[in-house]
Amino acid sequence: MKELFSLEGKVAIVTGCSTGLGQGMVVGLAQAGADIVGVDYVDAPETEQMVLALGRKYLAIKANLMTTDPIKDIVAQTKEVYGKVDILINNAGIIRREDAINFTEQDWDDVMNVNIKSLFFLSQAVAKEFMEQKTGGKIINIASMLSFQGGIRVPSYTASKSGVMGVTRLMANEWAKFDINVNAIAPGYMATNNTEALRADQDRNKAILDRIPANRWGAPNDIAGPAVFLASAASDYVNGYTLAVDGGWLAR
Repeated sequence: MKELFSLEGKVAIVTGCSTGLGQGMVVGLAQAGADIVGVDYVDAPETEQMVLALGRKYLAIKANLMTTDPIKDIVAQTKEVYGKVDILINNAGIIRREDAINFTEQDWDDVMNVNIKSLFFLSQAVAKEFMEQKTGGKIINIASMLSFQGGIRVPSYTASKSGVMGVTRLMANEWAKFDINVNAIAPGYMATNNTEALRADQDRNKAILDRIPANRWGAPNDIAGPAVFLASAASDYVNGYTLAVDGGWLAR
């Protein structure tokens, strides 16, 4: 059974790796044996040190996924250093908060560019590598509770994360025949940078906690296990599914 979850010898690209959920997933993959390509628009020395402390290799790539321009180079650097890629986790994402009636085109475009456009085209680029390698591979997209629900004051975030769940199914349908598993994780309310404003709002914080059966905000390490599962041979017959990791939020 341990071998099913082992990532020994695997190479994983993780975007948005510097803090929060991305960092938690990187550490989980490294603990399972994977070498890491950490992608972020800022330096991520803490994440790198965590991986190296586990005896795994780490390649840092600084790239802003607000455009698709860095994608070709991300894949090229990965191949140059490791010779292959086995796993992609599309975690990079941003959020803009404003009433829908006042929401700007710029805030719409910025969020959509990072959260769904770059996600799709990086997945496409890595899937081409999987096909060329003839090894299959794993793609894990990070969705959201707002892949299932509408939310308030986050129009482009809701649209992008609904799109993530849809395009996860689409890619799974087309690429499963190449032994490429495409799935998603939908984190619940997590204690990350994106939710700092919610947690600081006493009323909103209480309302959220009152609805979560687990009675706490999620932590980055809560996502590590599901990420390892979806990256490993244990999930070889899981295709196009969005796994909610939400402390029971959707069950209420």
